[in-house]
Amino acid sequence: MKERKQMAIKYEPLVTESLAKQISETLRQAIVAGDLKVDERLPTEPELAARFGVSRPTIREALKRLAAQNLIRSRRGPTGGTFVNKPDSQEARENLINMTSLLTSMGEFNLTDVAEARQELELTCLRLACEHREESHLNTMLEELSVQKQIDLVDQDFCASDVRFHRAIVDASGNSMMQFMMTSVIEAVQPIVNLIVFPFWDKQKTIDQHVRLYDAISKQDCDRACNVFCEQMADLKDRYARAQALRDQK
Repeated sequence: MKERKQMAIKYEPLVTESLAKQISETLRQAIVAGDLKVDERLPTEPELAARFGVSRPTIREALKRLAAQNLIRSRRGPTGGTFVNKPDSQEARENLINMTSLLTSMGEFNLTDVAEARQELELTCLRLACEHREESHLNTMLEELSVQKQIDLVDQDFCASDVRFHRAIVDASGNSMMQFMMTSVIEAVQPIVNLIVFPFWDKQKTIDQHVRLYDAISKQDCDRACNVFCEQMADLKDRYARAQALRDQK
């Protein structure tokens, strides 16, 4: 009688990973909800293991997950332990940029959705910018206009200047939440899409639109600023469509 072939399935790592994920999510929700405060010391690994009814390696894995999200930090010594961390906003921005850039490069978002999302979000920023803009924001826009008007400016530098010009509009909104949200659109998606559509770009027309945008924002003329931006987005959507059609042919 032939022996039944034993299946090589490792059950323990799967179960451990699942439990660690559940525990890390429970602790993460407690941090987000404010039940665990910034700089508050978490129970020790043995205490957590006893409370959750799991092994210490499972707790260790759960804590590693939280540390990877920069939600906790560890400190050695008599006053050491594991403490709730306050995430750094700049680090969070960089993570958002990197992830969004990766997904965009891999084709996760189609160009039509990108254009639609950008238009709606940046229109909100424009309205706020017309109300809250400061001289520093206007000066940044003027500096970028000077860069864009350089005759020998290469394509990549023009695209980078375009990104900085629109970043100045977002910053001029004075709304920190919008500034953070637009990080994924301006710093991550816009540079990639700009290079895709650049073969169809009318640089002089873009410069003219930027000049009119600057003028409208400086004079706090919200309606005119929004009209100019919608005109620019209509041109951009046309370039998106042409670039997408070229992609589809390949």
